Amino acid sequence: MAKKSAIEKNNHRKTLVAQYAGKRKALLAIANNEALEMEERFEARLKLAELPRNSSATRVRNRCFMTGRPRANYRKMGISRIALRELGNRGMIPGLVKSSW
Repeated sequence: MAKKSAIEKNNHRKTLVAQYAGKRKALLAIANNEALEMEERFEARLKLAELPRNSSATRVRNRCFMTGRPRANYRKMGISRIALRELGNRGMIPGLVKSSW
């Protein structure tokens, strides 16, 4: 189980990403538009730099929603390999068959 503070920090980052997504997208569109003047693009970059760093989507870490484990996550299910194995052994995941030979 991951530290509670690490999980909460990641959840806070997710809320900030959702909150600033529209503003960040608009500023990036202005900053990357080469048809505009250099001053306008530079001002957009400065405003973008003033936004909170944790509002960037790249700062969010994929974590297992059951245990909070940050590594070996399956995107499709949102759980770690360990949680997947435990649920599979219990027969809780439809279509997952335990292999033995």
